[in-house]
Amino acid sequence: MAAELQRLSVNKKKPIPLEQWGPYLSERQWGTVREDYSAHGDAWGYLPFNQSHYRAYHWGEDGLGGISDYFQNLCFAIALWNGKDHILKERLFGLGNYEGNHGEDVKELYYYLDNIPTHYYMEYLYKYPQNEFPYEDLINKNRHRSKEEPEYEILDTGVFDKNEYFDIKITYAKQGPQDIYIKIDITNRNNKPARITVLPTLWFRNRWMERSVDEKPSISLKDKTTVKAQHERLGTYYFYFQHPEFTLFTENETNFQKVTGGRNATPFVKDAFHDAIVQGLNLDYLRNKKSGTKCAPVYKLQIDGEATETIYCRLTTSNEDRPFAGNFEKIFTKRKEEADDFYRLILPTGISDDLRNIQRRALSGLLWSKQYYHFDVERWLSASDGISPKNNGKQYGRNKDWTHLKNQDVISMPDKWEYPWYAAWDLAFHCISLAMVDTVFAKHQLLLIMREWYMKPDGQLPAYEWNFSDVNPPVQAWAAMEVYRIEKEITGHGDIIFLKKIFQKLLINFTWWINRKDSKGNNIFEGGFLGLDNIGVFDRSFRLPGQMRLQQADGTSWMGMYALNMMDMALEISKEDISFEDTATKFFEHFVLIAEALNGINMWSETDKFYYDSLNVENGETLRLRIQSIVGLTSLFAVSIMSKETFAKLPDFSKRINWYEQYRKRNKLFWPNEEGSTGEGLLVSLVQKERLVHLLKRLLNEDEFLSDGGIRALSKYHKKNPYSVNIAGVHYTIQYDPGDSTSNLFGGNSNWRGPVWMPINYLIIRSIKKYGEFYGDTLKVEYPVGSGVELNLEEVAQELTNRIISLMAKDENGNRKIFGDYNWFYSRPGNEDLLMYYEYFHGDNGRGLGASHQTGWTALIADLIGWRQVNEEDWKKEWFKKHAVS
Repeated sequence: MAAELQRLSVNKKKPIPLEQWGPYLSERQWGTVREDYSAHGDAWGYLPFNQSHYRAYHWGEDGLGGISDYFQNLCFAIALWNGKDHILKERLFGLGNYEGNHGEDVKELYYYLDNIPTHYYMEYLYKYPQNEFPYEDLINKNRHRSKEEPEYEILDTGVFDKNEYFDIKITYAKQGPQDIYIKIDITNRNNKPARITVLPTLWFRNRWMERSVDEKPSISLKDKTTVKAQHERLGTYYFYFQHPEFTLFTENETNFQKVTGGRNATPFVKDAFHDAIVQGLNLDYLRNKKSGTKCAPVYKLQIDGEATETIYCRLTTSNEDRPFAGNFEKIFTKRKEEADDFYRLILPTGISDDLRNIQRRALSGLLWSKQYYHFDVERWLSASDGISPKNNGKQYGRNKDWTHLKNQDVISMPDKWEYPWYAAWDLAFHCISLAMVDTVFAKHQLLLIMREWYMKPDGQLPAYEWNFSDVNPPVQAWAAMEVYRIEKEITGHGDIIFLKKIFQKLLINFTWWINRKDSKGNNIFEGGFLGLDNIGVFDRSFRLPGQMRLQQADGTSWMGMYALNMMDMALEISKEDISFEDTATKFFEHFVLIAEALNGINMWSETDKFYYDSLNVENGETLRLRIQSIVGLTSLFAVSIMSKETFAKLPDFSKRINWYEQYRKRNKLFWPNEEGSTGEGLLVSLVQKERLVHLLKRLLNEDEFLSDGGIRALSKYHKKNPYSVNIAGVHYTIQYDPGDSTSNLFGGNSNWRGPVWMPINYLIIRSIKKYGEFYGDTLKVEYPVGSGVELNLEEVAQELTNRIISLMAKDENGNRKIFGDYNWFYSRPGNEDLLMYYEYFHGDNGRGLGASHQTGWTALIADLIGWRQVNEEDWKKEWFKKHAVS
């Protein structure tokens, strides 16, 4: 059995299936809601990047390529100085939401090269300019660009044009759970010698200022190459390093002189290393100090052109006389081989090296994006950070209704820089890809978001930190069934206990939706923006004037999907526990009522053959909002096939369905089911066959939804035909916008008005494939429309998958669509296999847009490329039997 699989089998027995040490350190803590103690909720303005160096955080830490224990008591990361910057490169730089012409954005080049679930082997690459980092240039150019212009990126500044930069590769290899070997490779990519200062930095998170620890922890100098770190909860660790030029100590304390103009008790403040290295201030004080809560050995290197220098460190609980004895490099080689073995077992055979690289780095990025997340809303609302006075106004502001929320967990993040907080529907998609490498952790994450310290007492799930009360699509039941099926497909055994546990919590959440988002009790749902930000002609989150009500086609479709997923889950459990049979019937009947409502006259346009949102205006009339977007395509997601075997095993369910069908048909009521030609299965879906064909004609039309890189969020039809509407005297317009958003809605930070989004494409592909399984060759459609080529729906699903994969795969010239005009950089030697996993993709040319490291839901590409099938090797059965919940 592979070494990584053995470690996973051990972890699955733990209450929380995690290693104590991992990449749990955030890449951005500044600018988050947690750290915002302002009067007006301006998180970006209250703690901006230029203050992040000298203000101690309250709720977490950030660093460059770093690690921490899972309670983030002790952290390790690197700091760098090229001899020209005004600060150390200690954390990633990016723009605040109002600084960028298209919202917030990280302006750095960094890559998650490798990782495995237990983090026994990890690689991270950062590219650091040898000339002055262009902080001001990036801010000023973006500030003065219009929304019609693209973002000004670091590759536009010229600092990488002549290869005048360092590749900083950090590799972690564990000897044991609490014994971490660290290798820092610094490569001069230029052909001329260049100087760099490197500070491998160890520090304690400041928990003492809030008195959450009884005794302040300490890092003290043991000898010239060793420090000892002591913490009342974590215990004692030793940090070993090679001979430095000198070692610096300071405290992880706020520099009040810089923040408020006051006086510091001592020069030993958080940013003391910046002043000491860059300006020489207080350098002797820091060198003579022998203990503190932050320390770093300092290495001043001159590296020849195209040469590499290596620094070794070790963090361990073991008190060693010779910490680097023997061949220290061997552990890195061994763990690398184990990582290769692990992915060799998971990734499919018969695919190109390029596709295998895309998969592995997608999964590695997903694993790198695990982050320690701490937030106690009640304490945050009522306390001060010691800088701003206690603010009673916060009691009426953001997240005031979430005082029960007390999170302190390691969570899979959408992106540790741009979105260093969890998001309910993002997390559901993460778990699909996580199940490929660590099913136990995937199940743990889905259950975690349902726990009482997350879910509101009334059943609402927290959307995300910026506003927990926003409403995300309810995809948790679908994700739970997907994770369950992945495990069952491999092992032949499904984790019914997991389904039962999550089903009980989902019942509460489903009830919240019914009570809160179906205002008229007619099975037509609202929900606001539903995670789709600016997809509407106006902000769907705001309450409309007077008695106006927005009835949402996507809200109704998501709830139809939710009901169907709950029915599927109840049916699966009923095969082992018959007491769930009645619940399956309940959800089936509720699904029928939702399907009837969606297919009524207000949602479906017989003229356009499409589903639309509708607006109930004050005079009682209904205004259909004729926007051809994925809002109308979400109806495809609710589809299931019930087998004859299911009916045979559950006679009461079968009897009730038969009676319900006869009753509704006898009374000429809507009926969503269709029986297969062989009589072996029953298709249950929101969209009947005739309407399915109409939707596919739009979906598969390259002048409408179909792009070279997948399905667009808004039809290209609206490029020549913008949609406008006048509501209460205000004129609103929406048109096709394939790239960065030109709308101010949601800060212009994301765009659903034309680009391709991975999770939506994933759901479309899976749904069309399901329809294809039912209809087979009895239903063929033209693909693409106008080509004269007819395919069955399973073939269509594969063609759509190929288009999505083409976004990231190399073309015949070695270029990737995602890099667009930057392929010049990624064609250079050493950069050919580097990848970014963007938030979304340009609707016309496939260029990557939005957050550049969203290996959360964009990691779904790993599942789309595929994984090994059960019958290829028996190892998978052994693996999952050892670490599945029995």
